[in-house]
Amino acid sequence: MRRATGVGVGLACAVVLAAGCSGGGGGSGAEPSQEGRSASGSTPSSQAAPAKGSVKVAETVTTGLESPWGLAPLSDGDLLVSLRDTGKILRVDADSGEKTELGTVPGVEPGGEGGLLGIAVPPDGEQAGSWVYAYFTSASDNRIVRMVYDDKKEPGDQLGAPDVILKGIPKGRLHNGGRIAFGPDKMLYAGTGESGDGRLAQDKDSLGGKILRMTPEGEPPGHGNPATDSVVYSRGHRNVQGLAWDADNRLWASEFGQDTWDELNHIEPGKNYGWPDAEGRSEKKRYRNPVEQWRTAEASPSGVAVARGSVWMAGLRGERLWRIPLKGGEPVAKPQSFLKGKYGRLRTVVADPGTGGGGLWLVTSETDGRGSPEKGDDRILRLEVR
Repeated sequence: MRRATGVGVGLACAVVLAAGCSGGGGGSGAEPSQEGRSASGSTPSSQAAPAKGSVKVAETVTTGLESPWGLAPLSDGDLLVSLRDTGKILRVDADSGEKTELGTVPGVEPGGEGGLLGIAVPPDGEQAGSWVYAYFTSASDNRIVRMVYDDKKEPGDQLGAPDVILKGIPKGRLHNGGRIAFGPDKMLYAGTGESGDGRLAQDKDSLGGKILRMTPEGEPPGHGNPATDSVVYSRGHRNVQGLAWDADNRLWASEFGQDTWDELNHIEPGKNYGWPDAEGRSEKKRYRNPVEQWRTAEASPSGVAVARGSVWMAGLRGERLWRIPLKGGEPVAKPQSFLKGKYGRLRTVVADPGTGGGGLWLVTSETDGRGSPEKGDDRILRLEVR
């Protein structure tokens, strides 16, 4: 049995974090750590990830998922997974692969790249065991809701009515963003898309093409954001679908390019990442350059996670898992790729907190309308990484 002790649906320390959680309850408005220092006040580790790593598929956890998108590990070792086109959230037993339906999120309007997208549960603390958060496309916009989760009720009826905490994120058939995750500061972060209108990424009054940071109630944190009365954390993004933090609490985000360059970015508050004026690296000083970039056929990245000192990035069109080894927030070697073409399109990768930072959960995406599904698709894999 690999299941952790304890019950409930609180996430083991954080949804996609490799770092430990900071103290205090959710909604405290704690300021994110400054560049070069961890949230605990310690200086960053100088130890570099090895230039070469490895990946082993330890097991196929479950199969037969229809358009899976978001994934949230629970403190007892099980997983929650969202299904984009049906609006359902399932609980997957990490030992047996058995699936239990929590319920259907009301108001989801699937179409194109929209539907029920990212999900998250709060880190351990006062809210653990009570809420499931979801980012989804409605008839009018993309929005973030939270729902009470009661696993004592009958399957299919375990989700309470959604409480909308943020609305007005632009929607489109393309570029809806959709990843949400709790950070080390216990704030909720969201990656949004510009819905096909690149101008929105630079529009300070739009939530499109941004990374957002908010309290668990959907309010501006009060400090730590560029503007105290806004949830906007960074701008100039085309379509962010991956968010993860390293051991020094640096935020990493994956971003879809248009025709030339996909990006992995180190995100800092108030910075501008260039879209639509810049795709990939630029000589324009006002824009932040990506840490790494790839041709779109090699990546088209969705989820990212951090494990063993490296960023791991799931590729859709690229159909592979990328490893970017880091030291002090900078790559120490060329990225490696694994699993190329073996499982098709890869949508989501999440650190497995039950392995002490040495494992990943990986979700395939062959049934999203762009893949070539085979028997068993889509599936969740458990990976051992070095």
